[in-house]
Amino acid sequence: MKVLLFYHGGSLNRGCEAIVRSAVGIIQKSMPEAHLGLASMAPDTDRLFEGTLTIHDVRRTTIAKYSLPWLKSALSVKLFGDDSPMHRYQNEALLALIPQYDLFLSIGGDNYCYGEQPWLYVVDREIKKAGKKLILWGASIGPEDLSPAKVSDLKQFDLLLVRETLTQAALQEAGIPNVQLCADGAFTMEKELLPLPEGWLEGNTLGFNYSPLVWQRNPQSKAAALALVQHILATTDMAVCLTPHVIIPGNDDYAVLEEFKSHFSSEPRVILLPNTLNAIQYKGYIARMRFFIGARTHATIAAYSNYVPTLVLGYSIKSKGIAKDLFGYERMVLSIDQIADTDLLIAQFDALLREENELRHALMQRIPEIQALSWSAGDALKRL
Repeated sequence: MKVLLFYHGGSLNRGCEAIVRSAVGIIQKSMPEAHLGLASMAPDTDRLFEGTLTIHDVRRTTIAKYSLPWLKSALSVKLFGDDSPMHRYQNEALLALIPQYDLFLSIGGDNYCYGEQPWLYVVDREIKKAGKKLILWGASIGPEDLSPAKVSDLKQFDLLLVRETLTQAALQEAGIPNVQLCADGAFTMEKELLPLPEGWLEGNTLGFNYSPLVWQRNPQSKAAALALVQHILATTDMAVCLTPHVIIPGNDDYAVLEEFKSHFSSEPRVILLPNTLNAIQYKGYIARMRFFIGARTHATIAAYSNYVPTLVLGYSIKSKGIAKDLFGYERMVLSIDQIADTDLLIAQFDALLREENELRHALMQRIPEIQALSWSAGDALKRL
């Protein structure tokens, strides 16, 4: 069996790296004979997988204006309202892999949360036209995301492995078949323990992650986040470890957290982790934190999976769905609209302190069950 993981944007998003790492482990456990490939749009960032996966460069082809492909695409749009020739040409490197693989895992589950992306539908159709198995891996999709075109695309999948029950309900309500609940594979990802940095207080360090994505969606949230860090420093004896998890130019947690670090430059209890760590190394630090507050989903999964009480600065259905499945309701998750409210942030942090033992105990009870759900995705693939 030859399995291709595709729609991977690159590993400078350590969450995407975590998805690939954990998918490899899950698949190899269920199908040890499988050959695995990774179709990457940023292959230079994926060298860490060499020896584990065959890495394919599937960066999109640029269509030069007035070239033959450009003219054919323009004519197709003008005469028939059909932009699929353009998408086929732009994604020719990915489409060329279709004959080489048997099973195609669409691992960019978030792709379906960001409006219409018709190129996805074109690639999916070509995979199914070739008679291949098509699987959506670890996806989160809200009811507000489900346009008629998207529903039509999702109905052609042989299996949709969704990572939380809110997405499961939304897809089933839309009449999409073959939906199965698993859990995000990153709950099973290993960790690497590096030496602790100067200023770290063992057993008393809080991790803090803030992202440009949250800042863009709610510009006032940055001032509130800074005020929250100030409150933590003023009212507790904890160290605060600023923890980046996506380091893509233009969407770089490290750049914004550097500003936080400079704001507290005279405070030795504020630490900034480097931007050179990989996903398992960040997880190794997060695992040794007392609390975690974060915007990036896979940073919070690293915390949850190590029983670290966590406050999520949520911005999508995945944050809410994961919290609901862990605790029975959307516990310790603030929406994008709420996180500019300094008083609310501080109140939620104070609740995190009060409920520390209860939250840790709940995670210790629930995480093994969630990890079993993660592993079940491999068994589902084996049954196809």
